[in-house]
Amino acid sequence: MVPLLAVFAGTENQRVNEEIGVGAILGAPLMLSTLSLCLMAMAVWKSRGMQGHLRPEHTGLTRDLNFFLMAYTFAAIALFVPHEIPLVRAALAITMVLVYFVYILLTLRASAQLVKDGHGTEANEKMFLARIGIPTNLITILLQMGIGLVLLVAGAKGFIHGVESASDMLGISALLLSLVIVPIATELPEKVNSILWIRRGKDTLAFGNITGAMVFQGTLLPAIGIMLTPWVPSREVLWGVIITFFAALWVRLLHARGVLRLWHLTVNGVLYCLYLGIALT
Repeated sequence: MVPLLAVFAGTENQRVNEEIGVGAILGAPLMLSTLSLCLMAMAVWKSRGMQGHLRPEHTGLTRDLNFFLMAYTFAAIALFVPHEIPLVRAALAITMVLVYFVYILLTLRASAQLVKDGHGTEANEKMFLARIGIPTNLITILLQMGIGLVLLVAGAKGFIHGVESASDMLGISALLLSLVIVPIATELPEKVNSILWIRRGKDTLAFGNITGAMVFQGTLLPAIGIMLTPWVPSREVLWGVIITFFAALWVRLLHARGVLRLWHLTVNGVLYCLYLGIALT
């Protein structure tokens, strides 16, 4: 919501809108591939030890990372395509949308078997409207989803103006602030689910919650960024893309070897710290 509203209905300053949009778009996969994976692993450090194994279902994680790396390569290439060649930029954006569509089809095709194999989950509590006495049916489910969507839009709108104000107060560009702050405020809280799942031994769900989000954040939103924002290789953007790519590639190579351990994901946390050090100096 933040990048979409920033681009289409942000502040009165178009430059700030574009910076917030680009920062939110690229900051999410950066945080997911580095800090989120590291925090998830650290959540089971005491029970498994630093040499403990992580055992997500192989084909799903492989599919997620392959699609993310492929789409993110297109997003990186688009940074160097001049705006004077709009057809090339449009082709890259359309390709990324198609990549996500194919990913969805393959994931849905595999989901039924995963549930049969014990990788499914269900809510432990009733939905909010059901707790106040309203019966659970399709209408109330859609109503709660609608209320949630309205609150998301309102919160995202206020957050955009907050980023603009904080940028002025701190003397930091809205782009850098968005790369760092927006994903922490929007993506990271939801990734607590991954911590809860991995503590229950549900490694597949824990990883899928993060890597599935990486695919979404690395395909559809960058496609919008390519078409509607400057999308140029500034210092903050370029380093963010490089570190994100190598963080995902690191996990993909280790998973392919079948040796994914807890300490391996601390490297992803170090990469996030490295980006902060580069961006803030």
